[in-house]
This record gives sequence, structure tokens and C-alpha cells, in this order.
Amino acid sequence: MKIALNGATTMHADLSTDIRAAGTAGYDLLEIWSAKLYKYLETHTQADLNAELDAASIKPYSINSIEHITFRSDEDYSKIKAECETLSRIAAEISCPYIVVVPGKLPTDATKEKIIDESVRVLNELGDIASSHGVSLAFEFLGQADSSVQTLDLCNEIVERVGRDNIGNVVDSFHFYAGNSTFEAIDKMRPEKLFIFHINDAEDLPKEQLTDAQRLYPGTGILPLREMKEHFDKIGYNSMVSIEIFRPEYWEQDPFDVARKAKAATEEVWGLGQHTAGGGW
Repeated sequence: MKIALNGATTMHADLSTDIRAAGTAGYDLLEIWSAKLYKYLETHTQADLNAELDAASIKPYSINSIEHITFRSDEDYSKIKAECETLSRIAAEISCPYIVVVPGKLPTDATKEKIIDESVRVLNELGDIASSHGVSLAFEFLGQADSSVQTLDLCNEIVERVGRDNIGNVVDSFHFYAGNSTFEAIDKMRPEKLFIFHINDAEDLPKEQLTDAQRLYPGTGILPLREMKEHFDKIGYNSMVSIEIFRPEYWEQDPFDVARKAKAATEEVWGLGQHTAGGGW
């Protein structure tokens, strides 16, 4: 299983620093934070970015993210489609297979069918844009109460209803826990439809009080990570795990140190690296 560093974990570092930190710590992959990408391209080219990734022996895995893609005004949705076109073009130029897309806020008059219909429509339209560049979209449910898609159960239903090869799921351990997703939803997934797994942990607080700022290194909080691993093993998922931790405390620390600690914690809790059965890779 390959390990990725997500740019949210080192939010205050720039993209070049993320690449070097990931390479130094021995990561395989990088999830590129889109704001860092846009900033980088103000003074660099995609060729420059490819050169930096190659020098660090890091492969780009996704661009994070296009936010709140559903239940938008016509004007806002036009901007979302334009952003999808831009990021899909860049992703193709740097051989990055995925763009993460996030559902919109929960409308006051929402029903399950309305949420599904809107999500399917938008994912198909954005999927057409991405597919023209050979790129796939990874749909990430959010466990917060104001999200229109709060569980893996619903997210997987939407992805299966879309039914196209370049649309799949993102599972984030924080959102899985906070939104009360079920382990049965993992069991029902086809492993090839799980494009990205975000790993993190969280402080011991009531679910309604948890925010992204309470995320922790894997294995240092209360999320059921080992149980999730058992269910991923059950369906045969062994593609990748990406460390995404939105903790301001970590953002103030040396990104090279954060990247190293995050990888070591993930390897221990997920049974990778020296923690695999028999040790070693």
C-alpha cells in the first residue's frame, strides 16, 4: 500500500516544501492542495513542477479540492465548471489521476432523492469535463451536519448511481466517524471505487463538538482506525492511504518533522513499513 502526504497536513508550507518534505520522509505520493498549486504556478510552470516531483521521487495523486459542487447558483456553478476544466488540464499535464470534489451545503428543503439527483447530475457534468483530460473525480462526503452528503452510505449510493469509471469515493476517517457512517458501507463498496482514503485521528470529544482542528496523528486519538482497516482488508482494498490532518498546531511546526511523524504514525496503526507482518516492506 502506498502512502501519500496531503497538503492540508502542512498547510502553511508551500508546494515545493511539501514535495521535498514528502520525498525526504519517504512517501510515495502527494495530494496537492489546490491553493498551493495556484500560488506555485504564478511563478513556475507545469514542467517545473514535474521536475521537482521527479527529483523527490514523488508521484502526484490528487488535487484537493473543488469545494461545494452541488446546490449552487448558476453563476457559482459556472465557476465550478471552469475550475474543473483548469484543474483537469493541469492534472493531465503533471500525470495526476484524481481531483477531489466536495458536496455542497444541505438545503433546508432537501430530501434524500433530491440530494442524490443533484449529486448525480453534477458529477456526470463535471465527470465529462475531467474525462476529456483523462482525469477522474473523487467524491468526498463530509461528516458535518451542514453537508448534503454526510455518510459513506449515501456517498456510495450516489457514486454507484452515477455508474461511470472516472467517478469514485473518498473515505476520510474523521468524516466517517463524525457523520456516523457504517462499517457495512465499507463492506458494500467495490474496492476499485475507493479512489482515496484519508487517514487521521481525533480528540476524545462528543461528535457534535469535533471540528477539523481537533484532528490528530493516526493512532493518537479515538477513531476506530483498526476496525476500518479490518473492513478494508475484507473487501481487498490495498491501494493507498493519504494523511490529511487539519490541525493548526501542526501547521506551526517544521513541515519536514510533521511529515515524518505523520508517516511513522500511519505505518504503525495501519501495519505498514516495519510494522508489516514479518517486518520490512
